[in-house]
Amino acid sequence: MSEKIEAAGAANTARANGADAPRFWRSDALPFIEARSIDDGRKVCYAKHSHETFSIGAVTGGRSVYLNRHAREWIGAGAVVMMNPDDVHACNPVAGERWSYRMLHVDVAWFTKLQHELGFNENHAFRAFSQIMTLDAALFDGLNRLCAILTSNDDDIDTLRKESAAITFFSNVQQTLNPAGLPERAASGQLARAAEYIAENCTSALKLDDVCAAAGLSASHLIRAFKLRYGMTPHAYLINRRIQYSRAQLRRGALIAEVALDAGFADQAHLQRTFKRLVAATPGQYRS
Repeated sequence: MSEKIEAAGAANTARANGADAPRFWRSDALPFIEARSIDDGRKVCYAKHSHETFSIGAVTGGRSVYLNRHAREWIGAGAVVMMNPDDVHACNPVAGERWSYRMLHVDVAWFTKLQHELGFNENHAFRAFSQIMTLDAALFDGLNRLCAILTSNDDDIDTLRKESAAITFFSNVQQTLNPAGLPERAASGQLARAAEYIAENCTSALKLDDVCAAAGLSASHLIRAFKLRYGMTPHAYLINRRIQYSRAQLRRGALIAEVALDAGFADQAHLQRTFKRLVAATPGQYRS
């Protein structure tokens, strides 16, 4: 089955012809993660293989036989499977059943750094997972949400939100399947510096690393503590600040299209959707 590569903003998505062909997503802005999905895997057949990455997948339809090293499991929709780096595995559908799944492959160095931030000794290498599968509904739903966010072409979903969503999900994976102590709560001053940095640079294409550096916090700690302190994620706080900036510009009579670009939105339509969601009015209504 032939495949073609399409550019979607910073991301490249491999879209194949037909439901029985795999689709891949990757992004230059998020090089530590790759997504793969298939809607009809009845013709799929994997030989035993392994990955250099940590891999986690959700079965969304049908049943399959899951092999992981010496284990053999029958799994169906709702199952979440995990493969540690270099674990030999295979997962093939029951004959005749429309098997579907979503899979994420994550760079080991990135995940190891996250483990350290969540409380593991920084002298440790990657902490492998003892479980090879789970029926945890929260992880299943979380993986599907993350895949939807990563692969979306919606202009409302930018790199900061995608990276934050990935950190949140894999922090949950770590704490659910291989728990460790959580870091101490961030000092209010550090969180205030993060909020101030976002506010002062809200019209720019902010990176999560920049906000973390300004606050002196790790990414996983920032995301958790920021939401506890402000009731929203750093990304949501950024969008809210952009809307505040837009309102100020509109009150001065600026053109809507110019405000959209000045505020950091992709285009006027992006501003329109976000403005109406947060202000319950269109930019035109507010400007009038």
